[in-house]
Amino acid sequence: MSRDGPGDEAGGGVDRAALRHHGDADVRPGMLDFAVNVQGSAPPEWLRERLAARVSDLGCYPDAGEESAARAAVAARHGRRPEEVLLLAGAAEGFAMLPRLAPDQAAVIHPSFTEPELALREAGVPVAQAILEPPYRLDPAAVPDAADLVVLGNPTNPTSVLHPASAIHALRRPGRIVVVDEAFADAVPGEPESVAGQSLPDVLVLRSLTKTWALAGLRCGYFLGPAPLLARLNHGRAHWPLGTLQLEAVAATAGPAAVAESGSRAERIAADRAAMIPRLRELGIEVHEPAHGPFLLIRVPDAELLRKRLADKGIVVRRGDTFPGLAPGHLRLAVRGRAEVDRLITALREIGP
Repeated sequence: MSRDGPGDEAGGGVDRAALRHHGDADVRPGMLDFAVNVQGSAPPEWLRERLAARVSDLGCYPDAGEESAARAAVAARHGRRPEEVLLLAGAAEGFAMLPRLAPDQAAVIHPSFTEPELALREAGVPVAQAILEPPYRLDPAAVPDAADLVVLGNPTNPTSVLHPASAIHALRRPGRIVVVDEAFADAVPGEPESVAGQSLPDVLVLRSLTKTWALAGLRCGYFLGPAPLLARLNHGRAHWPLGTLQLEAVAATAGPAAVAESGSRAERIAADRAAMIPRLRELGIEVHEPAHGPFLLIRVPDAELLRKRLADKGIVVRRGDTFPGLAPGHLRLAVRGRAEVDRLITALREIGP
């Protein structure tokens, strides 16, 4: 079903404060963090060393050759041409660019990450919320026929659902652009159902380096898509949109060794997730499956009370009520290793039903 969300008077019939909320807003120093999906507290040592080696170059403006090299590295990583790559200062910059496509009617498939809808609404673009009912499988019929821009996540935050590439292709039609947020695709072993390697004239794929490489503070990402669409997104952008360290990080994480390491990390995340689910279910917690991302969507009788009681014990989880389309009682948990999950399970047992 598709609908506009419940309203705020200031704009477009949705609560924009809810759309602006991110998990990091609830994290306090010293808390055990199940709210933010970044893997680890810092980049791996080899990446830190590579970035540190470039600090002495910060007195110079970023070199155009370095930007070209980073684009070429990303293109090679996905089997694309360099002109099909647009480097970004984080995926958030990519969402902020979407209004430049000048859609008459956008549709955002929910429940999902709220940043693209917020960016479109802030620019005055009409947005329809295409709400997927549980089990949140992609239904192209949920999208209004009039939508000439469609945005979805794959795997989707917060449901952890991985949509088939065939369903994404079914969204395509003349005059429509499809934007696929694949911020968590590299956390899925083998990256199945990704369309990042497919050169399609009407599909844009957004990737982020934040989550897998613990680079939230550096802001790195990229768009993959046809050169004419990327040119529209890039129009009017400031000179030197990415700094030297950002370009270095993009190039470094696109290399074959880094891609292999990312694959190993995805396998670890999958194992941690598989171990985490039954432990939650033993406590009577409803866990949505199948789950493919580095996070789990759970449902409990009183999500807000549980969230507050966990916070009292120094554990933060992601509230679910800011995601359009989720029924009451939902929370999102980042997938973590055994030691962290032990602490969560102990706290949940102490809190009780």
